[in-house]
Amino acid sequence: MRLRDPLPELKGATTWLHSEPITKEELVGKKPTLIHFWSVSCGLCKEAMPNVNEFRDEYKNDLNVIAVHMPRSEKDLDIDQVKAVAEEYDITQPIFVDNDHALTDAFENQYVPAYYVFDKDGQLRHFQAGGGGMKMLRKRVNRVLGIKE
Repeated sequence: MRLRDPLPELKGATTWLHSEPITKEELVGKKPTLIHFWSVSCGLCKEAMPNVNEFRDEYKNDLNVIAVHMPRSEKDLDIDQVKAVAEEYDITQPIFVDNDHALTDAFENQYVPAYYVFDKDGQLRHFQAGGGGMKMLRKRVNRVLGIKE
């Protein structure tokens, strides 16, 4: 995806955890959205999760936060393992389980962890991958929220 690309449809989930299926229409036009890709076999994802949860909790009234579980191998397809890791790392936001890589392909995403920040109109405003850079992510989220730093 490139900056200003529209938020893809949230279709093709193997299942949703912590939520009924969420549609693009439910997100766009209301508030900005942070979509983060992670995997149960990704150590960097687990290290970064407290920061993601902090965003979720701090901005709960102003920002949609959706997790996408992107399996990296056959053993990552085990839904019970996804549920266990989600519980262990306090991932309470909606989780799009993407065992068929439907959303991963729609985003053209190759990385975990990966973060996509969309403004309230559903346009991509920021992308970053990797475990670090949380200050930059916060700066971009604050920008789409109109918060001065």
